[in-house]
Amino acid sequence: MIEKVSIKAIKSNPNNPRVIRDDKFRKLVKSINEFPEMLELRPIVVNDEMVVLGGNMRLKACKEAGLSEVAIIKASNLSEAQQAEFIIKDNLGFGEWDWDMLANEYDEADLKDWGLDLPVFESVNELEDASASNKKLSDRFIIPPFSVLDTKQGTWQQRKNYWLSLGIKSELGREGAMTYGHNGKDEVSQKITNMKGGTSIFDPVLCELSYKWFNIPNGKILDPFAGGSVRGIVAAKLGYEYLGNDLRAEQIDANRVNAFDVLGDASVYPNWTCGDSLNIDKIANDYKADLIFSCPPYADLEVYSDAKEDLSNMDYQQFIGIYNEIIKKSCAMLNDDRFAVFVVGDVRDKKGFYRNFISHTIEAFELAGMKLYNEMILVNAIGSLAIRAGKQFSAGRKVGKQHQNVLVFYKGNPKNIKQNYPELDLSYINDIEAEDEEAY
Repeated sequence: MIEKVSIKAIKSNPNNPRVIRDDKFRKLVKSINEFPEMLELRPIVVNDEMVVLGGNMRLKACKEAGLSEVAIIKASNLSEAQQAEFIIKDNLGFGEWDWDMLANEYDEADLKDWGLDLPVFESVNELEDASASNKKLSDRFIIPPFSVLDTKQGTWQQRKNYWLSLGIKSELGREGAMTYGHNGKDEVSQKITNMKGGTSIFDPVLCELSYKWFNIPNGKILDPFAGGSVRGIVAAKLGYEYLGNDLRAEQIDANRVNAFDVLGDASVYPNWTCGDSLNIDKIANDYKADLIFSCPPYADLEVYSDAKEDLSNMDYQQFIGIYNEIIKKSCAMLNDDRFAVFVVGDVRDKKGFYRNFISHTIEAFELAGMKLYNEMILVNAIGSLAIRAGKQFSAGRKVGKQHQNVLVFYKGNPKNIKQNYPELDLSYINDIEAEDEEAY
């Protein structure tokens, strides 16, 4: 039973091995002054002699805060051994913190004020930009910049819904494409292909993050494997100059129509060119990019056309040879001290073994003079994977693939990153959403 008693009636326990240092003690006093109601929700535990068993430091802090009485609860009839056990167990911290949740849902300054010891994972100048560093990671970066990007999370889905609500239809122009290409012509795969509209859709939130995280302000974007409209429309909406090339004229036409529907009379429009990306240096002559961002064909996983120049129609060795050349020419068009971001996923050969496409992509960029700087895992929604996974696993013990790899490469001296890439300005989020509301 909880009761309030005079603070003078309670005795500190000299045998309590738990201590609190000066800084933490000041925070505890501050916390009591600001939130005294918590003392009634978590009273001090005493024995029958009014000696503290749980809350020794709280009692000291209450005295420092000038309280005249506190809430207590008596733990009667405990043996000396039980009292000693209680003191230790009351101060143990079972479990562990969910750092993702703390980063997303709590303010760093509040956590420190409340006495939580935050881990330091890398050496940073903590005094610089203190006001910015006290914001939640989601406030500073849209999505926390971790190596796992979970598209199923609420914040991600909210941003995705916003982008799609604008009318982006990246699937247009690829109605005849086969989602599972040469490696998925079984009946189940074909049914799922039809259910999904016959083509994979690029995530607009990943575009937004890549542009804001790895492009300089007002930087120019080069996309040698443009595909659908989404990457160009998101770039234009954010005010970036974008040049994307695709082999198929019908895809470019569909992209331009969709861009006009979404962007209307906007001052910035994406530029799509049509041609073989093996000639990207000629197609985009004199174009100097500040970011390369693309999602290449995953070998023959998806078939986009019957054209002999189409990489998805080539055998894997020929595909890699052409792929390396396109990357080399694209990287030559990238300014120094800049990033390239490629979204890739591994693919299986006809026997079911993985081809190691991720490593081949890394090798291609290294041959082009760029180094792997970040690698992120993009976790996708399960969707139709739930239908396919059972059959695939039973037939050949193939696990369902739910992720892609986001590879980030850098050209130049990484010491120059800090001066070229300032703290993100995300004020545009409210601005463009307000503009869209007015437009409708």
